[in-house]
Amino acid sequence: MVYRSLLRPLLFRLPPETAHHLALRSLSLTRPFKSLVSFNVDESMAVSRFGLHFSHPVGLAAGFDKNGIALRELASLGFSHIEAGTVTYHAQPGNPLPRLFRLPKDQALINRAGFNNDGADAFTERARGNKPRCVLGVSIGKSKVTPLESAVDDYLKSFESVYSVADYVAINVSSPNTPQLRQLQQVDQLSYLLKDLKNRNHVLQTLHSRSRPIPLLVKLSPDLSNEEVEGIVAVLGEQQVDGIIATNTTITRNNLNSSVEEVRACGDGGLSGKPLRNKSTELVRDIYKLTKGRIPIIGVGGVFTATDAWEKIAAGASLVQLYTGFIYEGPLVVRRIVTGLKQLMIREGFHRLEDAIGHGNPL
Repeated sequence: MVYRSLLRPLLFRLPPETAHHLALRSLSLTRPFKSLVSFNVDESMAVSRFGLHFSHPVGLAAGFDKNGIALRELASLGFSHIEAGTVTYHAQPGNPLPRLFRLPKDQALINRAGFNNDGADAFTERARGNKPRCVLGVSIGKSKVTPLESAVDDYLKSFESVYSVADYVAINVSSPNTPQLRQLQQVDQLSYLLKDLKNRNHVLQTLHSRSRPIPLLVKLSPDLSNEEVEGIVAVLGEQQVDGIIATNTTITRNNLNSSVEEVRACGDGGLSGKPLRNKSTELVRDIYKLTKGRIPIIGVGGVFTATDAWEKIAAGASLVQLYTGFIYEGPLVVRRIVTGLKQLMIREGFHRLEDAIGHGNPL
């Protein structure tokens, strides 16, 4: 309540990106108050997917800590996993400011950041000395300076760089803010990219003496047609990807409470938050059906409450992530969601969260 009534109004008086950087840099100040955000999680809430153990299903989505500067501090807030990045092989400033906007009436954000980050090598060096005490995923994307025909090599270089610090790697081919990036979701291009990443994965596994290849996940757009989803899911199955992240932000602006003028003032970019919730949940539901539950899904989009998370789990998500919900709800949101999920699980008659995955979407 203190965050919503006091801290959030103060942060929301600042330009969104300024507030974001201030919050990220100030996370170390939460250490003396760790007891306020800590909570007990019993084994019934644990989820094991793609060879990794998650103490509960709630993680932080990519985009909040692009450069890995506050990984341990974020983990101390209770996230079971943190997806850092998106990082690119080449350091890049991103799109011109302003590029992050709030729509408070919709509990939403619009961003066109453009993968602003210090580069994969700088991220890896920083993360090596700041590894969080939870699962660390790293999202990689295409550098803006790299032409589409050279995208595979660009991804491979980032993959090689982050390999030593990541517990899993997310392949971001769905951000709307890098020109032509979403073209990599086309079946032929995606198949080629994944095939090369898998081959490099096996080489790096030997070089790094890992017991198994690092899990590879693919993050999809919510703006795909049903036909496109079917084609992509078929490719992901053929390439035996370890997981699917559904979804990235949307370029649609449907059914918003904000005025047309308020939305237009934000300009282009990806919309996240409450307006994306149903759309992302429906894609989780469709993917779960298409894969017959065989490929783990991370549900992202509009997760603010335990009920939001439960909807995605019931639809087939093994894990959920939040970003905009974290911005609007504050540092206690993980505790509230996990505690609420436990109550929902018991109310619905499940003894383990694992047993609840997909229960509302029978195969």
